[in-house]
Amino acid sequence: MLWDLAWEGDRLSCAVYKAGSGLEMRLESGAKTILTEPFQIQPRALARVRALKRSLERRGWRDTIAD
Repeated sequence: MLWDLAWEGDRLSCAVYKAGSGLEMRLESGAKTILTEPFQIQPRALARVRALKRSLERRGWRDTIAD
């Protein structure tokens, strides 16, 4: 799990899973998978998921994982 956010009882998590011969990033809510895409552990991909997290935090989402 890269991060887990909560807002008004809703949760949103971003995690990386093994998929076939590679990796896959999933953005998931409690009810469903919102986004799935191939993922490579590289600076650009990690920066993208961090930017998404910061964007959601600016909109009121709060981190549920202690850093």
